[in-house]
Amino acid sequence: MAGITHILSDFQAWPLATSVALGVLSLLLIFPIIRVFKSTKKKGYSQLPPVPVVPGLPVIGNLLQLKEKKPHKTFAKWAEIYGPIYSIRTGASTVVVLNSTEVAKEAMVTRYSSISTRKLSKALRILTCDKCMVATSDYNEFHKTVKRHLLANVLGANAQKRHRIHRDTLIENVSSKLHAHIKKSPLQAVNFRKVFEFELFGVALKEALGHDLESIYVEELGRTLSKEEVFKILVADVMEGAIEVDWRDFFPSLQWIPNKSFDMKIKRIYSLRLAVMNALIKKQNDRFASGEEVDCYLSYLLSEAETLKIEQVTTLVWEVIIETSDTTMVTTEWALYELAKKPIQQERLYQAILNVCGSNKITEEHLSQIPYLTAVFHETLRKHSPAPIVPLRYAQEDTQLGGYHIPAGNEIAINIYGCNMDKKQWDKPEEWMPERFLDQKYDPMDLHKTMAFGSGKRVCSGSLQALFIACTSIGRLVQEFEWRLKDGDEENVDTLGLTTHKLHPMQAILKPRN
Repeated sequence: MAGITHILSDFQAWPLATSVALGVLSLLLIFPIIRVFKSTKKKGYSQLPPVPVVPGLPVIGNLLQLKEKKPHKTFAKWAEIYGPIYSIRTGASTVVVLNSTEVAKEAMVTRYSSISTRKLSKALRILTCDKCMVATSDYNEFHKTVKRHLLANVLGANAQKRHRIHRDTLIENVSSKLHAHIKKSPLQAVNFRKVFEFELFGVALKEALGHDLESIYVEELGRTLSKEEVFKILVADVMEGAIEVDWRDFFPSLQWIPNKSFDMKIKRIYSLRLAVMNALIKKQNDRFASGEEVDCYLSYLLSEAETLKIEQVTTLVWEVIIETSDTTMVTTEWALYELAKKPIQQERLYQAILNVCGSNKITEEHLSQIPYLTAVFHETLRKHSPAPIVPLRYAQEDTQLGGYHIPAGNEIAINIYGCNMDKKQWDKPEEWMPERFLDQKYDPMDLHKTMAFGSGKRVCSGSLQALFIACTSIGRLVQEFEWRLKDGDEENVDTLGLTTHKLHPMQAILKPRN
């Protein structure tokens, strides 16, 4: 869950195509009503470096320069020119971009009280029921309360002990399916994502609702949905909608102009998700009514969170489903991809596991004894952070960052990718080298070696579960199989949109070890 316990919140709507910005420009030529923001210099602080905008288009700002769909990479390139902190213009807003660990931690910890308010796109406001999630809510009493509930029943240390059986079942099922694939088609590449993602979704359903499912009848739709269809509605479609661009987010003064295709798509995604969640919750309530005791997040919220409205409970239960189902899959797939691509590191990991476990299967108890395995985990998070940009925050008062004055009203974008690719902090950051985390200055079980889990009061709640699932899965799968990429798959490193999801699922040839 690294990241969503970010993931919806970590995907902000950045411009995806030149046509979007040009369409906005045509409107602005008719309605010249947007204010031009400028950073104000305050005594004792330097002027915040701005990224120059496209000549002749001051109202558009830097939007056209972000059309490559990978804003986190563009931000990192600009950091090499303008320094680790600078400002950009996105339509009517000024965004302060942070690209180093030092200044990012200053924002997340030291200056947190000044920039703790979330800035969500219209799509995210709708999909999160106006911040009714731990990951997207402002830092207020609601956030503190629901985060306590989340830790108590799902993500805290004691909760993780109760959910251990679900994680063990996931790993056994994945192993069995891969062995079955090899037995049936030994020379055929396996789509690891398809296998792992399906089992991870099962863990999410068990934690949130107490049971996995094969199908569910949805009364509002008048038909029965398969587990695959439920996954698509609750996870895949929502992730796609979360990064949907509405140009009006960049120009608040033009909110009155219709954008029917966007509004219809988001409304459809929201309605389908609500219908499926209502069906799942109804089925669980029927179990509760029959006297069945079910240890799950839904039953906990219904008994302990009496002040929450039913729509808030529904959203919070869904949050566990989508967050558990997504980002750990991203990290595990990238780690196995890198190991399959680098046989020397794969063999080193296998020998490290063999030295500790012998002929026994690796378990969570072994993780602290195999530092190279946790090094693989952390290096993968560094290079392929599931949440490349922290969700935008809003400076509700004048503050300072990195020696610069930040006026109230500016938005803050923390570029996790930029922090983890900073050449001043990391040697050869573009290379995947787990060995860098074997230095004695690192505690093998320290979850915060990189910025992947954030920092401060909003540090990722799911970091412990992410480590347990990803590390034990990676270790077990390397322990049982030799991994080799399908010919030609070495170059399939493109990612989906502005995320770090592999655009093409990893295709690997597996060979059982003795």
